Amino acid sequence: MAGITNAPFRVLCREQGAGLFVCEMITTRALVERNVKTMRMIRFAESERPRSIQLYGVDPDVVGRAVRMIVEEDLADHIDLNFGCPVPKVTRRGGGSALPYKRNLLRRILRAAVANAGPLPVTIKMRKGIDDDHLTYLDAGRIAAEEGVAAVALHARTARQHYGGVADWEAIARLKETVQEIPVLGNGDIWCADDALRMVRQTGCDGVVVGRGCLGRPWLFRDLENAFNGSSERARPTLGEVAAVMFRHAEGLTGCFDAEKSAISDFRKHVGWYLKGFTVGSELRRELATADSLDGLRAGLDKLERDEPWPPNTDTPRGKSGERAKVHLPDGWLDDPWDCGVPQDAESDVSGG
Repeated sequence: MAGITNAPFRVLCREQGAGLFVCEMITTRALVERNVKTMRMIRFAESERPRSIQLYGVDPDVVGRAVRMIVEEDLADHIDLNFGCPVPKVTRRGGGSALPYKRNLLRRILRAAVANAGPLPVTIKMRKGIDDDHLTYLDAGRIAAEEGVAAVALHARTARQHYGGVADWEAIARLKETVQEIPVLGNGDIWCADDALRMVRQTGCDGVVVGRGCLGRPWLFRDLENAFNGSSERARPTLGEVAAVMFRHAEGLTGCFDAEKSAISDFRKHVGWYLKGFTVGSELRRELATADSLDGLRAGLDKLERDEPWPPNTDTPRGKSGERAKVHLPDGWLDDPWDCGVPQDAESDVSGG
């Protein structure tokens, strides 16, 4: 969800319903070095409580320093460690979904984070493993519980699966059976509130984590709150209501970027997600997706049929999909699962946030 869960989008989601809304993944090294881009990424809106920072790190010492900085400077109320990212620029350095394979390194990182977190809860999210031949989630869950992590979330795919195929909810059930000391959260293929209810029912997990399912759909969190409160009511905004949220989203992004043009450029990727299923002609879609100013975006949104009802059959996959031919790893990474050495220059390519 990099480039998605910035403050403007989090605010829209939080308005819809209760939940814990986590910022974009940032690197621990970039944080301790006070990288300008990273410091901008961890800004929260005044209305955001609790504030959740998502960290990525490979070096236990740097992770510990980053967590201590968050506590001492009151930068957040909750810390989430990302061991689920499958992108090559992260895994080839031993980070993200590659890291739990190194069990002792994972333990050192979690110990450093928890020891420096003070009163702040530390949670983790992870995948099943690198691939079907190198599954790590049960060991990682046990280690997390032993090291004082407050909760663990499992995206029920391997790194090699990336976002393809179907999430293995049975893995979530196995993790819940294995790790009973702390809450287990499930993630993967939650496209509507009923999916979340079904996941909890089938796996026994304590809660759910939503990623791609909320792309262009901040009101999904209203549905989730209703569902878990026993209500069958679901949000079904008209196209006009969607358009109003789209403009607020784009307008909010102007506060995250140095220039309005940059903000609108960043918003373009959201257009297709917001309009999914609605009857909008290709020319108008193109106009909205190429707008270069708030005025231009507003002019396009004003052309939409505002009374068009919410389209049926839109609770389907959004965002990235497809598997990867291989997972990029450091040389010799799979040789010893117990090695706790930190790869050389582990974060050098991704220290910008």
